[in-house]
Amino acid sequence: MSIKEIKEILQGEVDSETLALLQKDERKGVQKLLESYNKRLAKLAKAKAAFMNRFQYEQKAWAAGSIVAGVDEVGRGPLAGPVVTAAVVLDDSFDLVEVNDSKKLSPKKRLELYPRILDKAVAVGIGVGSPELIDKINIYEADRVAMAQAVNNLALRPDLLLVDAMNVPVDIKQIELIKGDSKSNSIAAASIVAKVFRDELMNDYAKVYPQYDFEHNAGYGTAKHLASLKEFGATPIHRRSFSPVSEYDFNK
Repeated sequence: MSIKEIKEILQGEVDSETLALLQKDERKGVQKLLESYNKRLAKLAKAKAAFMNRFQYEQKAWAAGSIVAGVDEVGRGPLAGPVVTAAVVLDDSFDLVEVNDSKKLSPKKRLELYPRILDKAVAVGIGVGSPELIDKINIYEADRVAMAQAVNNLALRPDLLLVDAMNVPVDIKQIELIKGDSKSNSIAAASIVAKVFRDELMNDYAKVYPQYDFEHNAGYGTAKHLASLKEFGATPIHRRSFSPVSEYDFNK
């Protein structure tokens, strides 16, 4: 076989007989390809082991016959836009090994995983806490209200919630996990869904309010956003209770 043919073979799954034959091939090009192949397998095995470890809370609950939902949020810190939450129910057939804390993934990878999570999840619920709600009851409480919305918007009621360092105001047993999106695949999936949903929402707002660069800052207080806030004032989606928005609320 040519080096090119061998390279194509090693892109997929290779049986032990073929690997044994290739290992006897003394060509340097073949040995380099095998080295890369083995490194890729080792990396995948490590990722799979970490993925399975992030199912430890779910597996314990599944063994007891419980339905588990992971809950997470995004958007507590921005000056504009809502806080968005997601609740995601997975089962033991979920196999998207690349699912992890959304902050550890590139925007491209999050966009790639988003529809796959929606397809493979048992149920997904979204909650939104508006800027008006945030200003009325504060960001922490608005976050909790939005989390409850997400849980209540699920197509089925879970028996257990795995929540990223928060308590959801619903009558369901909960486990609060510090850095939960790195400890639970259900929370990680929820973090990706919430992040992509909010980013797309802010992209839509960017078309309505193009001066604020929302498509790049997602409502966070970047230099360009602050300069536009100073020049044009606050929009209806800005959080008046957040500094320095109140200083530029020209319509108050």
